[in-house]
Amino acid sequence: MGRMRVRPSGPLGGRVRVGGAKNSALKLMAATVLAPGTSTLWNVPAISDVEWMADVLRALGVEVTPEGGGKLTVNAGGDITPEAPYELVERMRASTALIGPLLARCGEAHVAMPGGDDFGSRPIDLHLSGLEVLGATFELAHGTIHGRAERLVGGRVVLEYPSVGATETVMLAATLAEGVTAIENAAREPEIADLGAFLNRMGAKVTGAGSPTVRVEGVAELRPASHEVIPDRIEAATFIAAVGIAGGEVVVEGARHEHMAQLVRKFGEMGMRISPERDGLWVMARDRLQPISVATLPYPGVATDYLPLVMPLLAVADGTSFATENLFGGRFRYLGELARMGARIEVEGHHVVVEGVEWLSGAPVRAFDIRAGAGMVVAGLRAEGETFVHDSEHLDRGYEDFVGRLVSIGADVESLDD
Repeated sequence: MGRMRVRPSGPLGGRVRVGGAKNSALKLMAATVLAPGTSTLWNVPAISDVEWMADVLRALGVEVTPEGGGKLTVNAGGDITPEAPYELVERMRASTALIGPLLARCGEAHVAMPGGDDFGSRPIDLHLSGLEVLGATFELAHGTIHGRAERLVGGRVVLEYPSVGATETVMLAATLAEGVTAIENAAREPEIADLGAFLNRMGAKVTGAGSPTVRVEGVAELRPASHEVIPDRIEAATFIAAVGIAGGEVVVEGARHEHMAQLVRKFGEMGMRISPERDGLWVMARDRLQPISVATLPYPGVATDYLPLVMPLLAVADGTSFATENLFGGRFRYLGELARMGARIEVEGHHVVVEGVEWLSGAPVRAFDIRAGAGMVVAGLRAEGETFVHDSEHLDRGYEDFVGRLVSIGADVESLDD
């Protein structure tokens, strides 16, 4: 089990580069199954989730080769076995992205129910009901989803909620379906647009990706392609939050303002100064931050993954802040860890009241998931004494060389892995 030690370090400074988006890279890897031959992905982060997805693809009969420098080649030219075993799938939720490509290419998909971060129920009903519109049928037996489709036919899919996973799943399957598929109330995240761009490079006909309505005109076949993964906006937010709580002036290279405009506005309300540069965002924080009200919403609102990074800043703000989690009911577990560090927090349902203190107090805490763990590290940058973040291996799932890059801008962070 991983462990990290964090000490307050004073103002941060310098430049730090954001890697490729985890939540995009995993879905792009799944998309390669649609096209026999070798596809190349660039700017792929060297993280555990990518390694695990590679293992799942290999179990299907796909050759996956990391070549260093963010380059990943995926050869799906051989025979594909449409079965993703539990011992691999249980590690992460993104494995559900394989259901659509397997149905489209093989006519069947057998995928164990997924694992991943533990923060409340996240059913895949919308994924399956969307595929059923296209002609697929499903049954659940012994913890495995068994899907079949003699042929997929385009149709009108209206999502009850703009689910990222459901939007991606239907997009992937619809590329090889007969006719036109329209996905209404689709998720609008930048990762959706990135997937649409890759599919189009493969010969698909996708329009509207990143808007509320995505239209996919099915084609007879797809071909391998090359594509560069977009920067990780959640990682960018992590480094910005570190500057906000520790103070200083940092350029977050690769961060795209247009991907996180609402969050940048919230940071500005707290007193931070953030400006776009040619290749990133310039970030400065000088004084104690001001309290704000913040609520998570589907994109382009403040993402649920941002809140564990913002909450430590609210905990040391000069006044009382209010936060609301509208998306996942079980995502407040980390607040108990923040309270161990002296944060004054009251939780009422999915609402939180935070009375800011000037300094937190170093303590042993746990990382319950990727972003909660990153939030604990951020909190430790303004906690007297030492903060020990246990179960920090969760961070390896979403951050490449997290400690090294924080240290490069002046943070006092150390990995204590045995």
